[in-house]
Amino acid sequence: MAKPKQKKQKQTPRSRASAAQVLLNLQASGFVVTFLVLIVAGVVILSPTLRVLAEQQQEIASLEAALAESEQQVVALEEQRERWKDPAFVETQARERLLFVYPGDITYLVIDDAENLDDGADLEISTGIVEAQTDWRESLLASYLVAATTTTDYQVEITQSGESSTDPERIPSPEQESTP
Repeated sequence: MAKPKQKKQKQTPRSRASAAQVLLNLQASGFVVTFLVLIVAGVVILSPTLRVLAEQQQEIASLEAALAESEQQVVALEEQRERWKDPAFVETQARERLLFVYPGDITYLVIDDAENLDDGADLEISTGIVEAQTDWRESLLASYLVAATTTTDYQVEITQSGESSTDPERIPSPEQESTP
């Protein structure tokens, strides 16, 4: 059996253009696919590095914030150090914090002032200055000797006797102390 001969069709310019267009489309889509594959590979390869870079940028920002805060603390401490170099400031702090006074100064220490505001309306306020007739050095030495030689627990003594030494009726007023 003989094969029938196929006739060669003459390619017209139009058929050539459409074949070239198909070939161009195939080449273009191959280029696009290759380009997309390269982009995906680049993202996969660079993503860990970019993540590390972002983490480092966050760490740098937090460290810069901590550095700025530390610098503010240093400035505040330097200002405080300069204040402590001033003798007037040191004197004021010693008077306020440690209750230091110069010899001959009269100081008043108010304890629990807010609780006694309503009760103080009935009390008579003295108009004169009362000086204590005690020697502070002897009182200090006696207090030290009592504290150094006492072996009983003060709290146990209070609970056993049933009385408190802070009872207002047992504490002598300044007028009672100054009268002989």
